Amino acid sequence: MAHLPVMLNEVIEHLAIREDGSYLDCTFGRGGHSTAILQYLGENGRLLALDRDCEAITCESAQALANDPRFTLQQMCFSQFPVTQSFDGILMDLGVSSPQLDAAERGFSFLRDGPLDMRMNNQQGISAQEWLEKVSEAQLVKVLFEYGEERFARRIAAAIIAQRQVEPLVSTRQLAKLIESVVPGKSIHKHPATRTFQAIRIEINQELEELQRALRQALIALKPGGRLVVIAFHSLEDRIVKQFIQQESGAKHDPGRLPVRQIDIVKGALKKVGKAIKAGPAEVQVNVRARSAIMRVAEKL
Repeated sequence: MAHLPVMLNEVIEHLAIREDGSYLDCTFGRGGHSTAILQYLGENGRLLALDRDCEAITCESAQALANDPRFTLQQMCFSQFPVTQSFDGILMDLGVSSPQLDAAERGFSFLRDGPLDMRMNNQQGISAQEWLEKVSEAQLVKVLFEYGEERFARRIAAAIIAQRQVEPLVSTRQLAKLIESVVPGKSIHKHPATRTFQAIRIEINQELEELQRALRQALIALKPGGRLVVIAFHSLEDRIVKQFIQQESGAKHDPGRLPVRQIDIVKGALKKVGKAIKAGPAEVQVNVRARSAIMRVAEKL
């Protein structure tokens, strides 16, 4: 499946791009958003793009943009972007890209048989297979429940621990079939392995911790009036983004009935821009993966 950047028009609109502005695309992926942003920048505009996936850094889109003097692409986690630079807009398109899901050898998808890897950067850290070989049952239950919101977390964890005593889990198909065998009441709308794969992937890549750090970094790196645009694909990510914007908007200290001077109340650094945005029916029809996307926007005061 070709990679289609999610909510591209909405991203461009809410970044409010200035021709001479400086922008940061925290998740380059296959370059759809970056390519569009560059079309709105003049010769003095600048775009820094990041991705921790080695394949994103060497993909066709990256090569096509390599000679553009306005564009820089660096391989790193988006929580590590330099706060010594300041930006007029920061974009975070979270989650897994279509090419990652479609490549069986990356191990992200239960629909394709491949090695149990799931690492965003498959040259660093431990794979899902290695993690499943050593994780305790209690920790596995915790991860499945908290990161996958899986109500059958205990049943699935017990099955995985029992299975690894017989033979190691080495493939996505093997894990998916094991989960199918123990989850009752199959849904026609969602594969029974969906939540487990999501939970393991989040744990392996420390995705929620990365997001929390990146949001704090963005607060420092944004210029006054700069826009933060974040696209999340599941409730855990979206909840973090929503709460962060809420916490950094308005008065950060509520004195209640205490006699506190207004000048002593610390103000937040952000203001929320509009309501949460979802992909329209026309986009979802073309790109089914956009159906779960939620975009939130904030502006630095």
